[in-house]
Amino acid sequence: MRYRTLNSYLKERFGCKVYKLALDGGMTCPNRDGTLGTRGCIFCSRSGSGDFAVCSGPDITAQLAAARRVVAGKVKQAKYIAYFQSFTNTYAPAYVLEPLYRAAMAPEEVVALSIATRPDCIPDDVLALLCRLNARKPVWIELGLQTIHPASAAYIRRGYDLACYDACVERLRAAGLEVITHMILGLPFETPRMMYETAAYIGKSGVQGIKLQLLHVLRDADLAEEYAAGAFPTLTLEKYAELLAGCIRRLPKDMVIHRLTGDGAKRNLIAPLWSADKKRVLNRIQAYFEQEDVRQGALWSETGLFL
Repeated sequence: MRYRTLNSYLKERFGCKVYKLALDGGMTCPNRDGTLGTRGCIFCSRSGSGDFAVCSGPDITAQLAAARRVVAGKVKQAKYIAYFQSFTNTYAPAYVLEPLYRAAMAPEEVVALSIATRPDCIPDDVLALLCRLNARKPVWIELGLQTIHPASAAYIRRGYDLACYDACVERLRAAGLEVITHMILGLPFETPRMMYETAAYIGKSGVQGIKLQLLHVLRDADLAEEYAAGAFPTLTLEKYAELLAGCIRRLPKDMVIHRLTGDGAKRNLIAPLWSADKKRVLNRIQAYFEQEDVRQGALWSETGLFL
């Protein structure tokens, strides 16, 4: 195996095919409610990356049922991960979050809870809640780091520094929670070396998984204005495969690769348009990996030195 896929990891752990069910917890974000800003991260759509939730509303049980109907019939026996995806899903008091999380975890066929959030939005009472829930079923925390470079973080309006990420990962790992970090390839003005440095840093930060994401330009994101003004180009498929290979080689062999690219909603996608054909994209990536003999960990250094 050239890299440790999420699919193989889930089959090893749970013994069957596992699907993610995207849920909408009705959250907002400190980058949108005025705490840090009102316009969100520059690449983020108005739905806060929640385009794939089948429905919304306060009834999590109904959301789960609707999401299950979408994948029904694909396999005879499947299990599920309840995934709170849109906006910042720990950005509410613990007493508000607890019934949402418990409802999502309640069905027997739901084997894990995955929560997308920010490292500056996990106070002690929420962390304590996550620990209690983790004693029942695995709880995964997804952190949107995207880049380690300060200039890029400021450009995308991330709103927290690298030290905040490091401290959060340390707290989550000390509490026994699994952590997955998001990284974007193709951010404006970043060189290949900068992207490889981010991947290597994530690899030694103590997290168990990574989501590698192609930069999309979406119609309802502020990044669309920058792109229309010619501020930056988007990546070609060939260049993305090359950059992806460089990142994979710099990750530890046991890290789970949760995603090789992202799915921008086709109705809102401006660029790169090739990314809309997911099957073609994944086939080309796999072909490139075969051609270049790409293997996870080939350039990983346990000392943390960049290669």
